[in-house]
This record gives sequence, structure tokens and C-alpha cells, in this order.
Amino acid sequence: MVELKPGARFQSTVCTTEVIVVKGAGEADLTCGGAPMVDSGTGEIAGEPAADAAEGTLLGKRYGDEDGTVELLATKAGAGSMALGGAPLAVAQAKTLPASD
Repeated sequence: MVELKPGARFQSTVCTTEVIVVKGAGEADLTCGGAPMVDSGTGEIAGEPAADAAEGTLLGKRYGDEDGTVELLATKAGAGSMALGGAPLAVAQAKTLPASD
């Protein structure tokens, strides 16, 4: 479990993925590549992402849950894909602005 709060940084222990929390608060089961993420700078990379969690994380993309309660920004890309409480996090899509006409 990690403590989510805006500005907190986490890293994967099975790939090079690093993220910063944009939105979200409280304890969460945040994983990358099937392994728990840890505070940035405190873990070492060992092993490989699990086969079912190896879709990759893209640099500069925002990832969020279905409810929109958690949003993470990838600051380093990696081979593992992230999940929150066992549910995969998806790339957040840009919101379309209303027409100005």
C-alpha cells in the first residue's frame, strides 16, 4: 500500500516506470508490472513485469481509474502497466472543449 497525495512520486520495482500523483488521496494498492510501486528513490529494479501487466507505460501520459478519482502522470516510461486495486489504469483522454461559436 502507498499513500496517495498530489505531488507524491512512486516508482516500479520491475521496470523503469516512475509516476507523480496529480489527483487522488489516501492509501491505495498501486502496482506496476504486477508488483507494488514504492516511493521514488527507495526501490531497486529486480525481475520483469508479469505477462498480464506488461502493456507498458508511456512517458508524459496521464493514467486514471474509471471513476476519475485518481490521476497519475508518467515521468519515466517502462515496460509494466499500472493498476490500482487490481483494476488496470487507462490513459486519460483529452477533454474536448465546448464550441465557442
